[in-house]
Amino acid sequence: MGDYTNWDQLEDIHEDQIIETFKDTGVLLEGHFRLTSGKHSPRFLQCARVLRFPEHAAPLTGLMARPFRDMKIDKVVGPALGGIILSYEVARWLNTEAIFTERQDGEMRLRRGFSIQPGERVLVVEDAMSTGGSVNAVMEICSQRQADIVGVSVLVDRSGGKTEFGVPLEAVVNLDIPAYSPADCPLCREGIPLTYPKDLGM
Repeated sequence: MGDYTNWDQLEDIHEDQIIETFKDTGVLLEGHFRLTSGKHSPRFLQCARVLRFPEHAAPLTGLMARPFRDMKIDKVVGPALGGIILSYEVARWLNTEAIFTERQDGEMRLRRGFSIQPGERVLVVEDAMSTGGSVNAVMEICSQRQADIVGVSVLVDRSGGKTEFGVPLEAVVNLDIPAYSPADCPLCREGIPLTYPKDLGM
């Protein structure tokens, strides 16, 4: 997609072009996967594969940042691991600070001396979102610190627009990918082997 260094150059990027880039870089996988939420799906997204390439990461994160460019963001925060690169690159576009949260003992936390102050205007970012569990965990941390959560920006919304957070949600790509409870999974009934992303080194 090229190396973009200004907002105007983002105008020529369209969703079908991004999907092709996802395919070329191995982001979209087909099979039978167990998602972080515990649900099963015939498709899995490994966004880190496209973010390996700065020439793709730069415009994609620019598209994530663009809807919030005039909203005076103080900090961009995302959940590790998927949100680390995204928070940094989106913050670079917005010329502000980037931090990330981490899970420790099963609980999302701020570590490494990172802080969020009351009244700070915060943008939450994530790579691929299904049920929004990680985003909600980050938002809870921000709310506990009395931050002003301006919005949520995701690279891929795989819920088909069904997930809401009570703040503006922007997605670069919207995909309506099915996710089944294990008890109702047609892939299980067909006997298709279940793959855990960690089994693929993901």
